[in-house]
Amino acid sequence: MKLLASLLTAAALAASVVAPVAPALAAGDAVKTRPDLAKGEASFSAVCASCHGADGNSAAVTDPKLSQQHPEYLLKQLQEFKSGKRRSAVMQGFVSALSDEDMRNMAYWLTTQPAKAGFAKDKDLIALGERIYRGGIAERQIAACAGCHSPNGAGIPAQYPRLSGQHAEYTVAQLNLFRDGGRASSLPMAQVAAKLNDKEIKAVADYIAGLR
Repeated sequence: MKLLASLLTAAALAASVVAPVAPALAAGDAVKTRPDLAKGEASFSAVCASCHGADGNSAAVTDPKLSQQHPEYLLKQLQEFKSGKRRSAVMQGFVSALSDEDMRNMAYWLTTQPAKAGFAKDKDLIALGERIYRGGIAERQIAACAGCHSPNGAGIPAQYPRLSGQHAEYTVAQLNLFRDGGRASSLPMAQVAAKLNDKEIKAVADYIAGLR
């Protein structure tokens, strides 16, 4: 009996010492997974800034603005470029050497960078672009862009990207890719783009550029 009591006492003491360790380890793991914004900025400056601008506000209309974008969306796009799910020889080359941690750090750093406002250029298409973006085209079962990307283009975090102020030329290119099957990572976008003609794509892209 004395031996059993001793063993039980030893087990209880061991449990009291070991039990607090698990939460401590979990907390440590949480700290490790927190994005490192300084590293994100450094990686972005080294790999991405030449095309997308030092703060993610690209000056080239063919290269998207990335500043203030939802980090989950950015991370998903980078991972899909790396895997080849989203096709781009240029982007795949740049991200091939990045780890998931690198991409996550960059994505969360970019969301802290304020986006610079854009503007619509084609006054003749503004009304058409606004109609499509805000109300869709009911008679052709084209959904309103605002339903997913919000009325001001801010998007919905972790689901739908921010569009506000994006270069119209870049948006046109992406809608064409969705329409023609060159970008197959979003069925809803492919379905919407498939119903838009060239003029409508240009109009809604130009309208988006002026959203703020």
